[in-house]
Amino acid sequence: MLGELHPQALRIAEALKARREKIAVADGATGGLIGAALLTVPGALKFYVGGGIVYSFRARDVLFALPPEAYDGMRSATPEYALLQARAIRDNFGADWGIAETGSAGGSRHPLGVASGESACAVVGPGVELTRVTTTASDDRIANMGAFTRAALDLLEAALAR
Repeated sequence: MLGELHPQALRIAEALKARREKIAVADGATGGLIGAALLTVPGALKFYVGGGIVYSFRARDVLFALPPEAYDGMRSATPEYALLQARAIRDNFGADWGIAETGSAGGSRHPLGVASGESACAVVGPGVELTRVTTTASDDRIANMGAFTRAALDLLEAALAR
């Protein structure tokens, strides 16, 4: 899969480097594939500052350092939740851009009741805030992780083209 994503990661890396901007990544149901795709590019330190996999409330609290009330009224796998995460990862890592994905890849019951095959991603950057919802209606965990990653990278590439 990473081989398939590498050409797009190269385009994203070139766009970020041309702008002299950096990105931070919050992977959710993608399990680290967004960050891994970007890290296939040699010299990624020129555009990638870091991130993490938000797979538990503890990880969320550490990576985003937001007060509990920041999540009031929010539900996982929604554009609003993804935007909150993208803003927080960008700010906490001191990056120009933040990307976040939140969803349910399937194969097991999601603790917050999100249906398998549902994902929301968000990209925030200088003057840009975009979101995208992806629904596969599938319980195929691996296929969903790939679909969610491609959707997130597509959104990031679209944001950088603005």
